[in-house]
Amino acid sequence: MRKAVVFFVLALFSVNLIGCAPLIIGAAAGGLGAYAISKDTVQGESDRSFDALWESAVNVSRIKGLIKQDDVLRGHIECVVDGAYIWINIIRLTQATTRIRVSARKYHLPKLDLAQDIYVKIVSEAQ
Repeated sequence: MRKAVVFFVLALFSVNLIGCAPLIIGAAAGGLGAYAISKDTVQGESDRSFDALWESAVNVSRIKGLIKQDDVLRGHIECVVDGAYIWINIIRLTQATTRIRVSARKYHLPKLDLAQDIYVKIVSEAQ
């Protein structure tokens, strides 16, 4: 009986330590891969240039919704898609690596599926 209680407590403790496993999004074409860094944000690194990813992000944002604000110097786009607010950040890490981060919220609730969709479209179009 005591071993069962100890095992149960350890199991609960380990679940709390581990938390949610990060969601990994991937596709075979071009090494498209990303991971969820929060309940509303998808992030990934690409070997595409900053300029190619920026143009792709602007085009996808225009097609999917309405761009509220964009700043190429900061690599930041804010837009509204189907009533959800989308934030796209493109960060040049090195000469060969660029990070893309897409966040989506609707009515202050996370919309990870929409963030994933926009991330995949941006990276796919930039190829």
